[in-house]
Amino acid sequence: MGWAYRTFVRPVQRLQSSEGAHGRALRMLRLASGTRAGQAALRRLYKPKQAESVEVWGLHFPNCFGLAAGMDKRAEALRGWSSIGFGFIEVGGVTMHAQEGNPKPRMFRDDRSRSLINRMGFNNDGSEAVAERISKDLSKRGSLPCPLFVNLGKSKITPNEDALSDYATSMQRLHHVVDGFVVNVSSPNTPNLRDLQHESMLGDLLEGLSKVLSDLNDTVESPRPMLVKFAPDLDVPTLLAMVDVARNAGADGVVLTNTTVERGPAEHPDHARFLAEKGGLSGAPLKDRSTALIQAVHDHTSGSWPIIGVGGISNAKDAQEKLDAGATLLQAYSAFVFEGPSLVRNVVDGLASTSAS
Repeated sequence: MGWAYRTFVRPVQRLQSSEGAHGRALRMLRLASGTRAGQAALRRLYKPKQAESVEVWGLHFPNCFGLAAGMDKRAEALRGWSSIGFGFIEVGGVTMHAQEGNPKPRMFRDDRSRSLINRMGFNNDGSEAVAERISKDLSKRGSLPCPLFVNLGKSKITPNEDALSDYATSMQRLHHVVDGFVVNVSSPNTPNLRDLQHESMLGDLLEGLSKVLSDLNDTVESPRPMLVKFAPDLDVPTLLAMVDVARNAGADGVVLTNTTVERGPAEHPDHARFLAEKGGLSGAPLKDRSTALIQAVHDHTSGSWPIIGVGGISNAKDAQEKLDAGATLLQAYSAFVFEGPSLVRNVVDGLASTSAS
């Protein structure tokens, strides 16, 4: 079915704004998975035939390949993502306050380089509304067949000195409906957010959130893990120092990496215009950098700290490279835009075939 997506759906999407195409694709998936029959059809079409499960943080992952944050900010297509075979889902980013994000246009794509640029700015309904939406879904349809994580961001109106309260409020609102948290201190599209990656600010933030999470976890049978997501633009010594801070503060793992603000050389005039857009670059150009940072963190921690690898995964070979570098789990976003739902089966079945051989 991948050929059908690339032959019929992608050409139509190219005629639309990137954000508009994203929104329509999300609505189509939500509608297609709105009934049990629809979910069954999606499973028949796209769910991987082979899968190796993963156990980490006391959670069972049907396979190692998950949906990265940014694709489903409102948590509106949960059944769709699980039906097409993702091993876990990360919704968001979600902030304490609802916010519209940055002015449009704010999402751009370049098909030839298989990359995206976004400057969305954490547009979302706010953590209270997202928690209610997830709660209604779970009450109506039962538990999901895979873990659900939420990406927590800081509201634009909240100064960095009050970041702990902002993140903690969202964590408290969402704790009862998700399986884990990713603390996002690395989006390039919220002013000064990346300052929270600095040693003293990061330590204070994560220590505070760890205490909040510990109290919340005391009320449930299954403790929720807390991960932190870093930027690819940190040099290796700085990243490893931040990893030490995060581990000492109680974080349970790391997501490597977020989008980059760096740009490579333009390959043609249209590519130059694309690269001139401000925002975070994701997709194929990020692949090697994210893999190198995964390897660095894995070596630094002697493989003792779980890593979710994300950045430039578009096939089983890319995925295997990140696993070989030390990733425990994997995620994709940009490649899904270019490949469609068949991406999941191609990656997961491809990994299983590689393992079997």
